[in-house]
Amino acid sequence: MISIKHSAVLESLRHKKPLVHHITNYVTVNDCANITLSIGASPVMSHAWEEVEEMVSHADALVLNIGTLDHYQEKSMLLAGHAANSRDIPVIVDPVGTGATRYRTDFMSRLIGELQISVIKGNAGEIGTLAGADARVRGVDAGNVRGDLITIAQDFALETGISIAISGAMDIVSDGSKVLIVENGHSMMGRISGTGCMATSIIGSFAAVHRDMAEASAISLAAFGIAGERAAACCSAPGSFKTALFDHLALLTPEELARNAKIRTA
Repeated sequence: MISIKHSAVLESLRHKKPLVHHITNYVTVNDCANITLSIGASPVMSHAWEEVEEMVSHADALVLNIGTLDHYQEKSMLLAGHAANSRDIPVIVDPVGTGATRYRTDFMSRLIGELQISVIKGNAGEIGTLAGADARVRGVDAGNVRGDLITIAQDFALETGISIAISGAMDIVSDGSKVLIVENGHSMMGRISGTGCMATSIIGSFAAVHRDMAEASAISLAAFGIAGERAAACCSAPGSFKTALFDHLALLTPEELARNAKIRTA
């Protein structure tokens, strides 16, 4: 359960319709745009060097996703990130595939070093790699991590000043002082591509209207998880499930979020 106060963030989001600027990967860009619309925010998918700084000047949050990283995107992300920092809007980063290659891992280290990042949302292997834990990542899969994930998330958040969200069967969110556990979701969410990317877009949407980044992340993951649970209840195949996932997120009310969210402190 979460409080009505926190679930009201969803009502605020839908009233304000924040603009969420994405520089994301081309595999899931359409899904990220549509999931942002489903939750009630407005997406813009802009990556050209010539306009990213200007586009950020209109945005309420910036989402950076390195899933199909290249040298062009590197420059775009850094330009947009610095512009977002100058405007004090949240920067949400999805370190897709970090740990699988040195290129991705090195660029993530550069982003952390050069930008003021609000949230990093990744799977256990990605976050474990960034935190210096013994982690193994294969492609963009979750991989394996030795050590307690709650401790890893909390210590990494304390070290960097960034709220950390580890997605999985049980989501873990920490800003260094508090740890929130989210237990919503369904295994069907792992049978379609892009749910991790979509979750980051939802976090960007909530972060645009709620300044406690750990709370915004936990509420986002709960809302997405509830939509997944409801979609799985009516659909048993990936294609129909994906459509239902968008529908149930769009239909989710603040009251239903408060009643069905499984968020607890660790």
